[in-house]
Amino acid sequence: MSVSRNALLALLALGALLSGGCASLQGREPIEVIVAGVEPLQGEGLELRMLVKLRIQNPNDVPLDYNGVSVQMDVQGRRFATGVSDAAGSVPRFGETIVKVPVSISVLRIARQAVGILTDEYRGKLAYEMSGKLAGPTFYGVNFKSNGELRLPAELFEPDR
Repeated sequence: MSVSRNALLALLALGALLSGGCASLQGREPIEVIVAGVEPLQGEGLELRMLVKLRIQNPNDVPLDYNGVSVQMDVQGRRFATGVSDAAGSVPRFGETIVKVPVSISVLRIARQAVGILTDEYRGKLAYEMSGKLAGPTFYGVNFKSNGELRLPAELFEPDR
């Protein structure tokens, strides 16, 4: 009976710690993730590979530890690129850091987007959305999302004079 009472007390204490830990995670401001740079990588067959440098900004008063990153990029509402990295580190409180994530793009996805651009379907504007996750210790992770619009050079759409 003593063993089961001790086990019950241990489970109750663990539950209290976990619920207190989850409560302390609420109220955080969302992180900001910006594409800081892109470098080419060696691809395979029908794919293009790039190393995307993400600038992660932490507007909170506690550091953000991470041990993995995933990212998905959509252009004009269509999946364009995806990538993952097992990078680990910490974003300081009220600070920022750069995380490098290799992404893959299917040549077929590039062709589909190019056809839309050349047929003037987008009128020189490309809407993009980037979403992903910074995996954290235990069950904690931080999702992020950003979006915007890219303007293509007008020369692409004007006939030669």
